[in-house]
Formats: sequence, C-alpha cells, structure tokens
Amino acid sequence: MASLKKTSLLLVCGFSAALLGCQSPSQQAAEVAAASEAGSRLTVGTVQRDIRVGMSGDEVASILGSPNIVTTDERRRETWVYDRVSSDRVYSASGGGAGIPLIAGVSGSSGVARTSQRTLTVVIRFDERRLVRDFSYRSSSF
Repeated sequence: MASLKKTSLLLVCGFSAALLGCQSPSQQAAEVAAASEAGSRLTVGTVQRDIRVGMSGDEVASILGSPNIVTTDERRRETWVYDRVSSDRVYSASGGGAGIPLIAGVSGSSGVARTSQRTLTVVIRFDERRLVRDFSYRSSSF
C-alpha cells in the first residue's frame, strides 16, 4: 500500500514538472508577473503617500502586506522591516548567419545583456499601543 502511494506521488510530481516545462515564454512571464504582484505594493511612493505616524499595525499591513522581519526592543515595542530586492535582466540578440555554426562551434549571432537591481528597505517602529511612532526607508538602484 505504501509503495502504491509513493508511486502515485512520483507520477503526480513528474506530470506536474512536465506541464511546467511545456509553458510558452509568455505564459512563464505572466506567472512571474503574477508572483511579483504581491511585492509591488511596497514602493517608495506608497510609503511616502500612505504611511503615517499614529497608524495601527493593521492599517500598515493592509497597505504594505506582511513584513519580512518583526523584532521587539527592551520595552516590547515592535519594529517591522520590509526588505525587497528586484533584478531585471534584458538580453537582446541579433543573428548574423541565422545561427549557423561557423568555426569550432561559434555561431554568427551576437547579443547584448544588461542587468540592473533595485532595493527597498522600509523600517516601521511601533509604540507601546502598537501605533506607528516612526518610519524610515532606503532605496537604491544599480
């Protein structure tokens, strides 16, 4: 019986992996975009526009979502840290010779790649009543 369950599990996992490998690039891009949608609420503009001293933790969570890190200080006041890093890679290829191998496996195509990263860290400190007492943010792009 245990062998049958193990075999069924392996078949389901293998079938799932095969389906994922058969997605078109546009389907994969749509899934990546949907997965990053949750992190898209956290922007410098959202923090500047919507976060205010005196807000409750529930209000902050409804605007920014769940924090990455929650700590407390010696007075049991919470600090929430939101930390996001995003990477973009753009590759452009041009083909000379339609990708036909020329000499020793070198094809006649060339390309240019560019990678950039952005980071955003938001720190929100609460008082004893669980209201925002202070907040700060740092953003970088390289």
